[in-house]
Amino acid sequence: MFAAIAGRYDLLNHLLSGHIDKSWRRLVARRVRERLGSTGFILDVACGTGDLSLTLSETTGARVVGTDFCRPMLEIAARKTAKREPHIPLIEGDALRLPFRDCSFEAVTIAFGLRNLSNVERGLVELLRVLKPGGYVAVLEFSKPVVPGFRFLFNVYFTRVLPFFGGLISGSKSAYQYLPDSVTRFPDQKELSVLMGKVGLESVKYQNLTGGIAALHTGKRPK
Repeated sequence: MFAAIAGRYDLLNHLLSGHIDKSWRRLVARRVRERLGSTGFILDVACGTGDLSLTLSETTGARVVGTDFCRPMLEIAARKTAKREPHIPLIEGDALRLPFRDCSFEAVTIAFGLRNLSNVERGLVELLRVLKPGGYVAVLEFSKPVVPGFRFLFNVYFTRVLPFFGGLISGSKSAYQYLPDSVTRFPDQKELSVLMGKVGLESVKYQNLTGGIAALHTGKRPK
């Protein structure tokens, strides 16, 4: 599914979100920079076409590695990052079996990828595994709007308008119907916080973004 829409993925992300997705990614990068400064290694899981990887590199100055299971997405990311210095390594890999040793990274991020995993809890365990003790994790994901009137309007857009135009532009209506369906099945803000604590992360917090359309969850691996 992701391979089929890779060519229009960036265009539709920015168009259908009104470019708000860019500000969300910048927020993730700022939070990581506050924790790491410009040192250490950051792993961007489910990096897709590389937008967050690039934002992390530009904002933090730290070394960033991107990984994703979808090769066509990585090929686009490679073209976008090829002219960067330092170069951002991109590695094809499964988020449920990350091809990295335990305790390899000072920070791990995942943006709009956790809900796509067949087992969310297992995915969080993998993020924790590759974090160094005291390491920082940031999860940016669609969530549940918290403002009643806004929630109704957004749900109409998300379940009707977005699938129509997404399918029209990408040529894959099923991919953009999958988006609201996957968000509906995904844990809400509080449930995800509980799940992150359950797998062993501590100091778990979340911040609602744009009325709860998305949320940024953060936590750290105990020292």
